[in-house]
Amino acid sequence: MNIAIYTLTSALHNEQAISAVTKEFLSSLSAEFELMGNDYADYGSHALDLIYVRTGGTEDIFKGLLPDLLSKSEQPIYLLTSGKSNSLAASMEILSHLRQNGIKGEIIHGHPDYISKKIKILAKVGEAKKLLKGSRLGVIGQPSDWLISSHADKKMVKRLLGIEIVDIPMQELLDIITTLPLEKVKEHTTTDTISQNLPGAERIYKALKMIVERHQLQGFTLRCFDLLTAVKNTGCLALAKLNAEGIVAGCEGDVPAMLSMKIAQALLGVSGFQANPSSINPETGEIVFAHCTIPFNMVERYEYDTHFESGIGVGIRGYMKEGPVTIFKVSGDLSRSFIEEATLLRNQAKPDLCRTQQLILLSDPGKASYFLTNPIGNHHIILPGHHKDVIEAMLRLS
Repeated sequence: MNIAIYTLTSALHNEQAISAVTKEFLSSLSAEFELMGNDYADYGSHALDLIYVRTGGTEDIFKGLLPDLLSKSEQPIYLLTSGKSNSLAASMEILSHLRQNGIKGEIIHGHPDYISKKIKILAKVGEAKKLLKGSRLGVIGQPSDWLISSHADKKMVKRLLGIEIVDIPMQELLDIITTLPLEKVKEHTTTDTISQNLPGAERIYKALKMIVERHQLQGFTLRCFDLLTAVKNTGCLALAKLNAEGIVAGCEGDVPAMLSMKIAQALLGVSGFQANPSSINPETGEIVFAHCTIPFNMVERYEYDTHFESGIGVGIRGYMKEGPVTIFKVSGDLSRSFIEEATLLRNQAKPDLCRTQQLILLSDPGKASYFLTNPIGNHHIILPGHHKDVIEAMLRLS
């Protein structure tokens, strides 16, 4: 990881003794980093910049450095300390000064294992922020009419994450679709209806790729139900393929769901399954999540079916590996989030639900009440693995 450590030392302390402590302390950390010393010329250019407060008596030195640090980086100021030579006391005084001036900061202190884990999380967050800054996400069509709470505060998203949200008329996509020919596809199914719809689903995929290239998007959410009436097909196959290619592709014009997927991709390097709870057992914490598409790179195998609600087009029934997952969602103004670890118990294939179905058990069954008392919309994002600590850090530090 791209981690740099800068030093802050009082001239009153013996350099030889402090150097010995520095070597011992830094060698105890398992994180890989570059030691920059007291040359702050490149401060702000790394995924994570740490200021190693080596001694006490450094408060006024830091105060003199602060204007230059703020001009080089918008990230919080992280103060690393071993606690030796009154360094923790100095760090606390510095952090207090930062807080008095409305500047984000934090002291990194504790057992070497704790510090190492903390540094790795903060470096991941720093890398994700750099990936997100300047990215463009499209809203193709408006959010579906039933998503009455699933809009976003574009200015807040731009300020906190550096993401620009771009509105794209649905008609632009439809116009592109009509210009593309229907072509034979290599994949086949045993169902004639689905086989007949595969060329149309592939055409939607190609049209969406053209939209992505035209508007220089890193992701989008699609008002996909309009395709049912306009072209008698669905976007489920296109979204499954595009997500697997690294282009975040969400359903129903749900902007907070799209943002959640993009944050997870930048932070963890994984795709997300956008789904809605179909049933909840508040006592056990078991929840069935379902939707008609899932990224192909999230599943061990998949099948084609029709789209559930309409019975037309091409839907995806994906089978994800059972085991640890994280359920994640941010609100459209980024003021709220839901992040809970869980276990995917099994995949289902019931005929009366959206085609991809997952029975998930929350690690804390009591958290099931959130879905019934204070949910952030209906769609939530299922991510492979347990990632609560790093996602919480990302949102707390944004």
